[in-house]
Amino acid sequence: MIIEMRKGKTMNEFTKTFKAISDPNRVRIIKMLEAKPLCVCEITSVLNISTSTVSNHLNILKDAGFIRDKKNGKWVDYSLNRSSDNPVLHQVLAMFPGWLNDNDIVNSDKGLISEADRIQICASLKSV
Repeated sequence: MIIEMRKGKTMNEFTKTFKAISDPNRVRIIKMLEAKPLCVCEITSVLNISTSTVSNHLNILKDAGFIRDKKNGKWVDYSLNRSSDNPVLHQVLAMFPGWLNDNDIVNSDKGLISEADRIQICASLKSV
């Protein structure tokens, strides 16, 4: 697949797209978000890293255009940004479903997410 930049797209924006997916945890987040929108607590529980680190990863992905957030009651749900007008991002996101599907970590993450109960997870993180 040939990735083309739209007119006016800068080299900095192009490289930001690929830098955003250069971290294994950010790739894991994108693969989890393929299944369903998730809150920070759910992502934190699967990655088993600090909430602030997860928030930083989410900010990088959001800044690059990979994800968007939406307030849902007391939670903020993060989901893949499938409506981006950035052709590079659009093409990369289109390829993600075919990537890493036989990876043990990705499959474990998807299993944990399918069983996750955000109310219980968020309550347990607040009591720590």
